[in-house]
Amino acid sequence: MQFPSSGLGTSVRVALSADAQRIAALAGQLGYEVPVDHVERRLRAMDDAGTVLVAVVPRVGVVGWIGIALHDTIVDSGRADIEGLVIEDEYRGNRIGEILVGAAESWARSHGCTSMRLVSNVVRERAHAFYKRLGYDVIKTQRAFKKTL
Repeated sequence: MQFPSSGLGTSVRVALSADAQRIAALAGQLGYEVPVDHVERRLRAMDDAGTVLVAVVPRVGVVGWIGIALHDTIVDSGRADIEGLVIEDEYRGNRIGEILVGAAESWARSHGCTSMRLVSNVVRERAHAFYKRLGYDVIKTQRAFKKTL
């Protein structure tokens, strides 16, 4: 997929195992320490229920990624979830996030989805403004719970 960007020539493609190191490093920019071998395993396990797309800038390489998964439960279906989106610090503000979200929406439509959803940490105000600018609405506020097993 090729999408216009601010003269950077950004292209979007499905992530490859060879991208695992960059994907893990970019996740670290958001405070998520993810081992490269975990990213490699997840990329190998991808199927029609989800994908990771990467943004590639010529002569630079991977500068961002977005994870998408189909969501189909008893109470909700026909939806795709954005499970993560990160752009390299120095490339933010160049429409790369917008390009990745557009590609994710196209992927979701091609898989029969009629809506997209995401969650965003309450402290990420800049991200909230970004999603609102792209037409996403806040539908609820909730708490996340976790239990170590």
